[in-house]
Amino acid sequence: MSRLRIFDESHPQAPLAVHHEHAAMAAELGKVGVRFEQWEASQPIAPGAGQDEVIAAYRADIDRLMSEQGYQAVDVISLAPDHPDRATLRQKFLSEHTHSEDEVRFFVAGSGQFTLHIAGKVYDILCEQGDLIGVPDGTRHWFDMSEAPSFVAIRLFTNKEGWVANFTGDEIARRFPRMQPRQAATG
Repeated sequence: MSRLRIFDESHPQAPLAVHHEHAAMAAELGKVGVRFEQWEASQPIAPGAGQDEVIAAYRADIDRLMSEQGYQAVDVISLAPDHPDRATLRQKFLSEHTHSEDEVRFFVAGSGQFTLHIAGKVYDILCEQGDLIGVPDGTRHWFDMSEAPSFVAIRLFTNKEGWVANFTGDEIARRFPRMQPRQAATG
């Protein structure tokens, strides 16, 4: 089940609010400029489907976002719990960072945890199958896929080659909850 927890940046033990309804999550995230949507496939996707089949199943929503936001490229990334580089890949984005372009992810299957640091608050979003999140460029955030990653996600880019993490050096991500393996197995 998707979840949004909102914390004061100084109090990682006690959320100020918790939401599980998509409409409430989208409304709260919209207040800080973050896109949160639910998508449905236009056709069934077989397990192990290739990138072209996955993109085709969501083509209408992808084209809408590309037209609205000017995204130029789309691809599909997939990680399984037995991936040999899972620990290295997880570690890569666990520290607070920004990007010079939006970070847009749609979870075709599985789950991932985006945590955003905006105006003194921390927005912890567990994204599950069917969730799209659009983190605006320059937003301080981190991403956790858990110790046992299990997801397939569509990514949209303005400039895929320019998508680089700029680390802030702030240690805030260490103080907030990580994605639990139990969560990674759902979706």
